[in-house]
Amino acid sequence: MKEAKKCIDAMDYVKDWATWTGHLKTAINQGRKFGMSDETIRRLSVKVGDFLANRVCPATPEEQLMIDMWSVATPDERKTLATIMFKMLDK
Repeated sequence: MKEAKKCIDAMDYVKDWATWTGHLKTAINQGRKFGMSDETIRRLSVKVGDFLANRVCPATPEEQLMIDMWSVATPDERKTLATIMFKMLDK
């Protein structure tokens, strides 16, 4: 019998996509304030994406879509997804 995927309800406070993307945008701005380059932020975004996709329960349909795309993406495609999210939040 296959064990059910266990996940953390760490994102339980985020009930909508706008709040979630707002938190991500704040994180980007905070990284810049501490002197991180955009490239470093994007590289870290891939690591965060790996963690979220494997450990955190999605709170919204959009988060589920991101997990679904992340799970079938190659490492290069994951970098592309992280870059797209970065661009979307950086406008």
